[in-house]
Amino acid sequence: MALDKVANDILEGARQEAAKRIQDAEKERSKILQESDQRIDKLQKAEDKELQETLNRMRRQELSSAELESKKVILNARKEILNQTFAETLNELSALDPKQKSALYKKMLADGKKIIHHPKVLIPKGEADLLAGLRGCASLTEIDMDPGLILESEDGAVRLDYRFKSILEGIWDRELKNVSNILFE
Repeated sequence: MALDKVANDILEGARQEAAKRIQDAEKERSKILQESDQRIDKLQKAEDKELQETLNRMRRQELSSAELESKKVILNARKEILNQTFAETLNELSALDPKQKSALYKKMLADGKKIIHHPKVLIPKGEADLLAGLRGCASLTEIDMDPGLILESEDGAVRLDYRFKSILEGIWDRELKNVSNILFE
């Protein structure tokens, strides 16, 4: 019996020690699981934040891209309108009746004489009679050219291009720059 008692005491001590170790192990396991859950939660929050920042950046980029595309569409539409206006205006100027064209040519010549006092005048074929009887010109020569006038100094050093197309191109270039400035500033 004494031996049974000693054996039972040892067994009971071992059971208590085992129960204590199991309890300690359970506590350690709970602590490790809790720390793991905290780390996972922290990583998840960091990933969620990074994902949200990435989504926000992508939204901003898409919005910027859409705005740029919109500006391009508007610019192309305005450019097309300017091109159509250019062509229509050039056609209207070219189709002026002789009386209107003569008055316009005389105004161009008067403006040109302020720069070249005694110019050689180049005029489209068949239109020399529109400036008939004018004085103060070195010569009046019909050539194959677009409607308008070209004035040259007698030595050829200075040349003024008053062709309708050239004048309109200058206006068109200035207006295209204004439209671009409005769209991209």
